Amino acid sequence: MRLLVTGGCGFIGANFLYAMRQRHPDWLLVNLDKLTYAGNPGSLRALENEAGDRYVFAHGDICDRKCVTAILNDHKINAVVNFAAESHVDRSIDDPSPFVVTNVLGAQNILDCARRAKVGRVVHVSTDEVYGSLGPTGQFHESTPLAPNSPYSASKAGADLLARACHETYGQDIVVTRCSNNYGPFQFPEKLIPLMYAKATKGESLPVYGDGQNVRDWIFVDDHCRGVELALLKGRAGAVYNFGGASEMKNIDVVRTILRLTGQDENLIRFVADRPGHDKRYAMNFDLAAKELGFAPSVSFAQGMERTIAWYQANSVWLDEVQSGAYLTFMDRWYKERT
Repeated sequence: MRLLVTGGCGFIGANFLYAMRQRHPDWLLVNLDKLTYAGNPGSLRALENEAGDRYVFAHGDICDRKCVTAILNDHKINAVVNFAAESHVDRSIDDPSPFVVTNVLGAQNILDCARRAKVGRVVHVSTDEVYGSLGPTGQFHESTPLAPNSPYSASKAGADLLARACHETYGQDIVVTRCSNNYGPFQFPEKLIPLMYAKATKGESLPVYGDGQNVRDWIFVDDHCRGVELALLKGRAGAVYNFGGASEMKNIDVVRTILRLTGQDENLIRFVADRPGHDKRYAMNFDLAAKELGFAPSVSFAQGMERTIAWYQANSVWLDEVQSGAYLTFMDRWYKERT
């Protein structure tokens, strides 16, 4: 396999590259990343040192047709996994423009370039957020109508529909995956778990939206990477596959878990005004992925959280490196406005 992974310096992309290197050492892995604020090449330092000429890093933008075409042709790529995306809901509310550009136009460019280069398969990695919000019961199925409620999820839904259109119109071999909330090593500290961990270890207050009762289905990143690998190798062209962790948790309970694992007191919790359009509950049905791909999550939430906190504790230098001034400025302003 000669595989192009876009957004490989991000959280899930980096974990995926490590997993593919471990399980498929004969594959050529090409990583195309724009290196935005959330893309950290240092996350892949160990892979780069170990893989030799089986790993190639290309600094570029998925919106750049010339760049993408050159990579596909020069490396004779026969499959693409597209992780590249702007992914933080709060940032999309603050400014939707970069999300439309990268998540919609960038995805469209990847699909077009792959078709023209006769790439065998494209796996487009999406999110459960395209489905909108659930009530207290029920689950998202692949047939659930798309009803995104944030600029981020709307941009991902747009890309999903472009992927579907390319399969139906051109017969392009495309598989779409939609996954629940990921957590684990290398996650950028603007997302809930690493953000709460970073603040807890400093004894700072932990801002929790609304009443903290919003529910998410959490999946350890290794399980998600396994799902994407199965979709790449065994997925049915034109299919959509849901991946979940079978671990529904209220946000407030996630925060309490972090406080317990870091030895901090719950009096650090501070409730702030809720995020606009905050979806109440997500829950993923992954029966189709289980049936057609053999997918099942293998890491419980308790196990995954222990592994995640242990990783951050052992990699404090990495955490310090990625917490740039721009990140702190945005997040501090964002929460201050909701206090």
